[in-house]
Amino acid sequence: MRVNHAGEMAAQGLYHGQALVARSPAVRAQLEAAALEEGDHLAWCEDRLAELGAGVSRLNPLWYAGSVAIGAGMALAGDAISLGFIAETERQVEAHLDRHLEDLPEADAASRTIVEAMRADEMRHGQSALDAGGRALPAPLVAMMRAVSRVMTATAYRL
Repeated sequence: MRVNHAGEMAAQGLYHGQALVARSPAVRAQLEAAALEEGDHLAWCEDRLAELGAGVSRLNPLWYAGSVAIGAGMALAGDAISLGFIAETERQVEAHLDRHLEDLPEADAASRTIVEAMRADEMRHGQSALDAGGRALPAPLVAMMRAVSRVMTATAYRL
């Protein structure tokens, strides 16, 4: 759950950074609405971590600040690229959550409920980004996103 929490911290940063630079008011509103839902996910994960007697990643300020910068940078490329970045990010998050659901014990109903709800929201965010005009990203950028995600996941798990 610490990794999920760190991911939600990063999602907040991405959406906030993208909203700061979005060109279209409609895209900005979409980003801000998604950020609110990601805030719910953040709270759910934090509450569950407390129930499990675990803490959040000590690198949360780094995850957030770095993600604001990445989100703003993607938004500078234009709304279509920014929305495509969201769609790809959410696709990768969905895959992560699928793996997490496979690993979670069936008896951990509380964690499973949280992860399943987050997965449904992430899928919807990704589809909404595509529906709003998100463009597919170049393969090298998608690969770089995957690599950064792996580093973040491994680091947040430990720190």
